[in-house]
Amino acid sequence: QRILRLAEMCRRLETEEEKVLPFYPSSLAEWEQQKARRVLEERPSEPLARAMQDYLGLERFWQRFNKAKLEEKALEQAQAALANRNQDLRRLLQQYLAGVAIKQKVPRDPHPF
Repeated sequence: QRILRLAEMCRRLETEEEKVLPFYPSSLAEWEQQKARRVLEERPSEPLARAMQDYLGLERFWQRFNKAKLEEKALEQAQAALANRNQDLRRLLQQYLAGVAIKQKVPRDPHPF
C-alpha cells in the first residue's frame, strides 16, 4: 500500500511526455495482445495466481522499473563504447606526439660536410 501511495504521489510529478507515452510500445502482435487481455480478464483458478491479482496495481511500477533498468544498461554500454573510443584516441595522440618528437631529433642537414 505504501508503494501504491508513493506511485500516486509520483504520478503528479511526471512530465507531460511521461504521461502521454510512459513506456516503450509493445512488441506483441495484435492477436497476442488480445489473447493476453482475455487471460487477464479470466478469474484465475490457482491460489498463487489469485494472490497475484492483488498486485496488479504494481504493474505500472514494474514497467517503470524495467524501463529504468533498460535505460541504465544502455547508458552503461554507451559509456563503455565512449571509454574505448577515448582510449583509442589517446593511443593515436601518443603515437603522433612520439613521431613529432623523433622528427625534431633528426638533424636538418643529413650531410654536414
